[in-house]
Amino acid sequence: MIICLMILPTHVKAQNDGAIAGAVAGGLLAIGAGIAAVKQMEEQAELKATQYILANHPELSSFSLKTLDFDGKKLKDMSAVSVISYKIQEFTPEDKPELNGKKQVLFAFTSQGWISESGINFNKITWYLIDDVEWMNMMVAYVKVSSSEKDESTLESTLKEGRVVNKGVKVKSKLIIPFFKLEGDMYVVTDYSEDMKLVYNERSLGIFLKASKDLVQMGRGDLIKIHEFLFAEED
Repeated sequence: MIICLMILPTHVKAQNDGAIAGAVAGGLLAIGAGIAAVKQMEEQAELKATQYILANHPELSSFSLKTLDFDGKKLKDMSAVSVISYKIQEFTPEDKPELNGKKQVLFAFTSQGWISESGINFNKITWYLIDDVEWMNMMVAYVKVSSSEKDESTLESTLKEGRVVNKGVKVKSKLIIPFFKLEGDMYVVTDYSEDMKLVYNERSLGIFLKASKDLVQMGRGDLIKIHEFLFAEED
């Protein structure tokens, strides 16, 4: 009996330790599978973006295409993503070429149900390619509707030096153009083009796509990344 009492707790502890180790291993595998799934979706979407450019923009004969905003995304969050953006920059073909040509950004606007158990449904994605001029026009229209500043030349010069943050447009650390303070259920709208309306709601840029009737949200972080890419000074 004494021997059994000595052996039994050790056996039970070994079983518990084994169960814990198995659970930890299973959790790590699940995390790894989630990371791998996001990476696979990123590669799949990047390939589709490249195919879109090849099929619809023959003027781009040598270019680099990189995903701008998949970094840090989790698998459970991907279905909530409403726009994926890609950095595109042209270059001159040569040995070890430098990316020093025209910069553009390709948007992939997603509709509900764009991700399922089968992967990405590309029929639920709308593509939109813009350059620095179009982006500046969008930002001027957006800041114009989001603030009391209505002079477009002032808006453009301020945006070239600064960036859009949660509270307005900052140049370095100074808030130059403050945004209106709104409640979460308040929206200010401008009819930007035949394709879209721009919507100001506190903390986000809303883009209403007229064709699909989808309202997609772009966070401030993505706005900053795009702005810095398009207007960064070359070394």
